[in-house]
This record gives sequence, C-alpha cells and structure tokens, in this order.
Amino acid sequence: MLRCGVIGATGYAGSVLVSLLAAHPNVEITYLASHSYAGKRFSDIYPSLAGGCDLVLQEEDVQEASKLCSVLFLALPHALASRKVTEEILERCIVIDLGADYRLKESSVYESWYKTEHGSKHLLKQSVYGLCELHRSEIEKANLIANPGCYTTCSILTLAPLLAEQLVDPSSLIIDSASGVSGAGRSEKIDSLFCECNESYKAYGVTNHRHTPEIEQELSLINGSDIVVQFTPHLVPMNRGILSTCYANLKTGVTEGDIESAYQKHYGKERFIRLMGSSLPETRFVRGTNTCAIGWKVDARTRRVIAIGAIDNLIKGAGGQAVQNMNIRCNFEETLGLPLYVSNPL
Repeated sequence: MLRCGVIGATGYAGSVLVSLLAAHPNVEITYLASHSYAGKRFSDIYPSLAGGCDLVLQEEDVQEASKLCSVLFLALPHALASRKVTEEILERCIVIDLGADYRLKESSVYESWYKTEHGSKHLLKQSVYGLCELHRSEIEKANLIANPGCYTTCSILTLAPLLAEQLVDPSSLIIDSASGVSGAGRSEKIDSLFCECNESYKAYGVTNHRHTPEIEQELSLINGSDIVVQFTPHLVPMNRGILSTCYANLKTGVTEGDIESAYQKHYGKERFIRLMGSSLPETRFVRGTNTCAIGWKVDARTRRVIAIGAIDNLIKGAGGQAVQNMNIRCNFEETLGLPLYVSNPL
C-alpha cells in the first residue's frame, strides 16, 4: 500500500482528495493536517466519510509528514508551499502541490502576479507541470509535481490540439470561463455567501486573474512561441463545475474536418477526455468525475472556431487530477480510483 498524506485536508479541494484517496485500492492514508481542525477526526468535519476516513487531523508539519508518507499532497494557499518544501523532503517523498507555487517556471512571473516572494526558487527547475494529458512522460519521473489550476486545466485542454496542429491564429485567443462557487475555497468570504451570489452572474478578476500566466505559459509551449490570451472568469451560482468557452480565428483553408482530426489525434485514446464534437458539453455531464468534456463549432460567417470544455473543478480541476498524477508517477493504472462517469445523469 502507498502511504499518502494531505496537508490542508479540510478545504474543498483537500476534502475531495481525501475522499478519493480513502477509496483508492492501493493507498493507505497515514497523515492528514488541518490548521483549523487539528485534534479532530476528519470524519467529524465531514461525517459523510465516517468509517472511510476517521484519522485524527494534525497541526501541519511538512517535515514530519514527509517521514510518514511516500506521497504528500499539499492543498495550501499560495506562498506557503514554497516556504515549506525542501530538497531534503523531496528526497524522502513525492510532493504533489495543489497550490500555485510551482506551476510557473519563472519566479519573476509568479511574484508579479501573486504579489509575494517565492520561497524556493531553486526548486522551480525540477517541478513538473502536472497536466497529465500533456506532460505524462515528465510526470513519470518527477518528485515535485505542480497540480494545475482548475480554470487552466479546462482552458488548456480545450485549446491545445488547435494550437498543436496550427489550425488557429494564436494572437486571436479569447477565453471566457465560468466556475461554481466552490472554486473560491471554503474560507468565509462575503462574495461567496449564498445570498451574495445566488440569482446572479458576474465577471471577476477581469484582466488580472492569476490563472492567466499559467494558461499563457502552457499554450506558448505548445505553440512554440509566446502567446497572450484574453482570459475572463465568471462566477455562477452553482456548487461546482467549470465551463470554458474559447474563441479563435481559423487559419486560411482550415475545415471542420481538420478540427475533428486534431482532437482525435491528440485525445482519441485519452480516458479522461470525452470528445463531443458539435454536441456541446455542460457541467452536469462531468459533475463528480475526473473527465474533461470538449465540443466545438465552426462559425463560417466569422471564420472562427468556438471550442467549449467542461470539468468538475474539484476533481479534474483539483483532487482528481492530483490522484491521476499520483497514479502516473507511481506506475498504477491511470484510471485507478477515479470516476469516469457521473453517478446520476439527471
């Protein structure tokens, strides 16, 4: 059994991760930490896991956790992981960071967007961006894996084949994404209160959302040169889910058949990507799964492709992708312990 631990276990992403690990046939959870609930059992905070995970929550101690675990997941606010992870810890265990600290390769870009100093710049060169469908071979050998953001996972996967096959003008990319309220985390925030967001729909982080450089970094790698995207996130009054609507100008001569071929070439054998063609995805089609559903349409009048992706932000956008990274790194079947299909299709 693989010994696993989660620091930040009682947040939304952390709790979903614990739930998936508790049901994983090859995992034993040996350490859980929560600053807010240290001393209580995990199942006291989440009674739905009673009998599934009754471990007592610890005050976080990354050094001690790394001695008890083969894989340590960090589900912490930005700037904390980079001050806690060391080379010594990475020699003892695999670290999968669900936060932002190791996603961006340039510390100056991180510090500019997150307005804080990076605590371990020297480790950035060995971190691997854990978007499984794009970096599988690197993940297989990494001891520091940066789990991607939720908006970024959905947006990058939706656009990647179009750029890889050079079907669109990379300077024309516009991404409109909408997320459920759980994307804001479990801490008390006025903007996330039910009465503040129910019966409303709003844009936020306009021009300055912190997932923007992450999207640009990965799409630039695929494109082979720097890309700037227009990314605008929105808040939807639902618990979970992300829908990304991505617009791009088609290059001359590109047909709908070319687009279909590109998606099939890159994702046709991917278990966690569901290609829907012109039958466009909805968030309810992937709720509770580790699947990204992608559909597209060509607007012949404007010569644009509109590609739409949907994920569950807490699973494929967080805890599920972290388990997928663990499965790849530890040479397990990649789908092990991860839901492919919704439990209730209604």
